Amino acid sequence: MENKAAQLVVFCVLLCLFRGRTDDGGGWWQDSDVRLEDEGPCNIDVLHSSSLSHQQFLHRYAYSRPVIIRGLTDNTKFQLLCSKSNLLGEYGSRSVRLSTANTHSYRKVDVSFQDYVERLLKPQSAGALGNDTLYFFGDNNLTEWRGLLDEYDPPPYVLPRSSGAYSFGIAGPGTGVPFHWHGPGFSEVVYGRKRWFLYPPDQQPHFHPNRTTLSWLTETYPHLPEDEAPLECTIRPGEVLYFPDRWWHATLNLDTSVFISTFLG
Repeated sequence: MENKAAQLVVFCVLLCLFRGRTDDGGGWWQDSDVRLEDEGPCNIDVLHSSSLSHQQFLHRYAYSRPVIIRGLTDNTKFQLLCSKSNLLGEYGSRSVRLSTANTHSYRKVDVSFQDYVERLLKPQSAGALGNDTLYFFGDNNLTEWRGLLDEYDPPPYVLPRSSGAYSFGIAGPGTGVPFHWHGPGFSEVVYGRKRWFLYPPDQQPHFHPNRTTLSWLTETYPHLPEDEAPLECTIRPGEVLYFPDRWWHATLNLDTSVFISTFLG
């Protein structure tokens, strides 16, 4: 009996150590890092791909409302390639283009990927302005990053007469893009968690284009009347969020997050 009890204790210790190694966000966050714990409510439909066919997706969601789909693809290999050690080893010396995290993203800055990770990839304060925050997302050199992006398995639920364009990014906790709109697409988190806020095209949210999503969440969101509340949810690895054409949306990274979007043009 004592031997069995001892074996059980050893098994539990090893299991905890294994979970600790696999739950480090691919090496992108450590225990000392700031993480935002409030994931908020989720009032967006969340479905497993086995219960939503492509035709059902087109009929129910593609042109009318967002949806979160689980199990749509298996990007385990892509996730492993996006670990911190692998990306720094493969792309550390290469140049990346950063955009300011405001609605219009006017300013662009080129730095090495290693410089971005070591110097600029950090938590954001609620008082920071969007044009003072540099954000790695969207301006990828597709030639240099092609080897990585070719390993990504995009959502198979495409729209008629559309093709996908990728935007890959990495950002610290508290960062995000304030409200804006564009064409339809999918967004997936590879590591970390990303909180989404969405409004239909005819319901423009109240926001300042140079204030961050974090400041909007702390200053405006708590005082919204019920009829002005957004659709919202936090997505995790293994989940894909679809946003329809011209829907207003803002994002907030709760952890240091690695993410990729597929824009359908």
